[in-house]
Amino acid sequence: MKFINELREGEKISGIYLCKHKQPAVTKNGKPYENVILQDKTGVVDAKIWDPNSQGIDDFDTLDYIDVIGDVTSFQGSLQVSIKRARKAHEGEYEPGNYLPISEKSIDGMYEELLKYVHSIKNAYLNKLLVKFFEGDEEFIKTFKGNSAAKTVHHGFIGGLLEHTLGVVRLCQYYSKAYPVLNRDLLITAAMLHDIGKTVELSAFPMNDYTDDGQLLGHIMIGTEMIHDMAKEIPGFPAKLESELKHCILAHHGELEYGSPKKPALAEAAALNLADNTDAKMETITEIFRSAGDNKDWLGYNRFFESNLRKTQCGEE
Repeated sequence: MKFINELREGEKISGIYLCKHKQPAVTKNGKPYENVILQDKTGVVDAKIWDPNSQGIDDFDTLDYIDVIGDVTSFQGSLQVSIKRARKAHEGEYEPGNYLPISEKSIDGMYEELLKYVHSIKNAYLNKLLVKFFEGDEEFIKTFKGNSAAKTVHHGFIGGLLEHTLGVVRLCQYYSKAYPVLNRDLLITAAMLHDIGKTVELSAFPMNDYTDDGQLLGHIMIGTEMIHDMAKEIPGFPAKLESELKHCILAHHGELEYGSPKKPALAEAAALNLADNTDAKMETITEIFRSAGDNKDWLGYNRFFESNLRKTQCGEE
């Protein structure tokens, strides 16, 4: 079996993978097919069963481990698997630990670095707020360490939420030194809390899917409510400070069409939006190039970047 990050266009695929998602669909010509997402510890890949009623396709469901045979192709710059044969694998044929994607970085090491930023906050109210979340709430800490930052787009692995948050905090730390107009305590606090709503929006692995509250409210609204509820537990927490912090959370996607109910009105909110966008996009393009392997040619049009992509070739012999 090849891990998903080792798959290359034009190859045959044969091995056991976790079926993360399965959904029937219909082509423009009215022919039924099935959308499938295959997963292992290195990531996910989109797959199609173009002839679901053929003899080689056995019944299986979401979260089943399936033994598949197929072809690795490419669609709009991303790998895609055309499944020719599939059967439900039996217990003992696979090792479950091979199918949960996890950060390549030390989760404990990243969390330790994050706590250093918590302790660097001088504002007493913001410091207490962060301590309550990141040191005082064991259930929150467990979920925060284990969740992804997104379902598929970027940091979609165990520890992804922590890794993304730390990446955003590091960028905001740089911004706070480069631009004196920024209130460092507010900006770093907002960076640490900007995606805490994803601990509720997304379910734990192996599902890593939207919960009911995730569908109905979204992580921005959920995170803002979490901050409000925690701030109420801190006597004398200034109302204006809470409003400015919540504004940063509400505006961190930058645009109304990207899911933010408010556009940035504070320098800290603008900086947080830039840091969040930078870390998400750089991780996304990193994952795209990683999945491309040694392919240094143009990868085709990518919908997320709205551009044809390829790796840099300058400086090579």
